[in-house]
Amino acid sequence: MDAPTSEDVRIPFADPEAVFGNFAQDDVMELAYCAGDIMLAIDEYNIVRDISVAGDDQSLANRWIGQKWVDTVTTESRPKIERMLDTRQGRDRTWRQVNHRHDGEDIPVKYRLIRPKTGRWAIAIGQDMRALATLQQRLLKTQQSMERDYLALRQTETRYRLLFDTISYPVIIADAAKLEVQQANRAMHDLVGAAAGALDGSPLTSLVDPKDRDRLLTHIGAATARGSPVEPLELRLAGQQESVRLSLSTFRQSGRQLWLVNIDGGAQALPARQADRYVLAAVEHMPDAFVLANAKHEIIVANRAFAELVQAGTVEQLYGQSLARFIGRPDVDLALIRKQLRDHGTLRNFSSVVTDLTGLEEPVEISALMIEQDGPLYGYSIRLVARRERDLPVGDEEMPRSVEQLTELVGRKPLKEIVRESTDLIERMCIEAALIHTSDNRASAAEVLGLSRQSLYSKMHRHGLGDLEPRD
Repeated sequence: MDAPTSEDVRIPFADPEAVFGNFAQDDVMELAYCAGDIMLAIDEYNIVRDISVAGDDQSLANRWIGQKWVDTVTTESRPKIERMLDTRQGRDRTWRQVNHRHDGEDIPVKYRLIRPKTGRWAIAIGQDMRALATLQQRLLKTQQSMERDYLALRQTETRYRLLFDTISYPVIIADAAKLEVQQANRAMHDLVGAAAGALDGSPLTSLVDPKDRDRLLTHIGAATARGSPVEPLELRLAGQQESVRLSLSTFRQSGRQLWLVNIDGGAQALPARQADRYVLAAVEHMPDAFVLANAKHEIIVANRAFAELVQAGTVEQLYGQSLARFIGRPDVDLALIRKQLRDHGTLRNFSSVVTDLTGLEEPVEISALMIEQDGPLYGYSIRLVARRERDLPVGDEEMPRSVEQLTELVGRKPLKEIVRESTDLIERMCIEAALIHTSDNRASAAEVLGLSRQSLYSKMHRHGLGDLEPRD
């Protein structure tokens, strides 16, 4: 007799008797074991009467016998257990993940409850989610590591672009094979009178006077043959009457050879004294933001820290913009600072805010001075007083500890922010009082405050109260 083909055979799960009719009790139990890692027998009083745990980790659930199932899980998981046990809402066929308390840590388990139509007992099939949780944590850590590396790469790229665009002498990066301009800095565009980015992709020889192009190609050939820098070449650029000195150096990037072309026209504005160069370098690289504005509040000098603080791509794009766009509340803080400077000449540690180009505000302290140099000039040193807030979860900011400190915020912050900080202050004081009242018992403190333990830990973390390890 021929065996039936796959088209003729259909497993009749719609007829359970045909499929499971010949299964003995041992077979049914084996099916249950295959479905999960943990099997709990729950009586009509919702008490765990027996367990079966796959593997050798029997200590995980042995202590649950004789306890109500809902008492073996964390506070946040109790509603899920209660929903599975509630027969008034019909049979719950949903897999629900809960957390069991075990040796000071939470064990994630995903359960489904099977309750027979007749009989008082039910079976809870559970899948141990610890391995998956570990993988998720590793994935999260990997993602965070990649994000940190990406951020570091972006910061390095930003520093390179800032340096490339702010150096005073013209610089070109050109492809050695095609002799095409890959990138030119702002000084180079200004030298030839081109718009920003107009030189990218143009032939390198097109920048040189036609009479000097052969000399340029010969110079490049000599530098390529030697594999090291050669003596600078004096030539004229296209449309220029004065000669410039062109020097080449080579480097490789992504398997390509590139030329770094430096052009010295002898007209770069350099500090007259070595000490001036030191001062300018110190201001440019100082960690605190520095900005110099004229009498109209227009930015005329800024360092890279200020550009980074306001999320600007380059320092140059800030020149000419109103400082009131970035510092303090409009027409309030700067007016106070200017009055103080006119009266005393200097100002120290003035509390204000800086608003970046995206609209985000950061609290800062400002020290300022006024100098007379063909008119009044105002220099501002800006220090970010909440620098760590960007690296910490939201809510770890320092907040006032007394009513007096709250009232000192009047005039510095809007009323809405002062009211919010007042609420935070009251919340912190209540949590501290509850912890003192319960001798630092977190579970009891949560009950006193009418909070879940998870909510209490979250609020303690936000207010920076004690260690973050949950404990009873």
